[in-house]
Amino acid sequence: MTIPEAVNLVLQCGALAKGGEIFILDMGEPVKMLELAKNMIRLSGHEPDKDIPIIFTGLRPGEKLYEELLINEDSLEKTVKDKIFVAKQEPVDSDSIQQSVHEMVSQAFEENDNIREWVRKLVPEYISQRDN
Repeated sequence: MTIPEAVNLVLQCGALAKGGEIFILDMGEPVKMLELAKNMIRLSGHEPDKDIPIIFTGLRPGEKLYEELLINEDSLEKTVKDKIFVAKQEPVDSDSIQQSVHEMVSQAFEENDNIREWVRKLVPEYISQRDN
């Protein structure tokens, strides 16, 4: 997806927004970085690995090989725009959330080793690096 396409989708989401929705954008098929690099070199009038070398540097901290959505596709609703979906949200009890956050903050200040369990209660999808 090009930058203009991404910007266009984000602007369309802003126009569709009523408040609090989570929009999921259909980004199209993934493109391999190696193929993208080779195409960019060719489009510049050069030959990959002959005129311009491609160097594999590995992942930097925070980078990942693929994007994963934490939302099940079954929980997506269509919008009037083909490439924009809205995630169905479960109702949230704000009083319960505030109480849980308060308890978690208290546990954090007490340097409780179970702080990850408190986070997991609030965010069931949470996976700590220790779990991997």
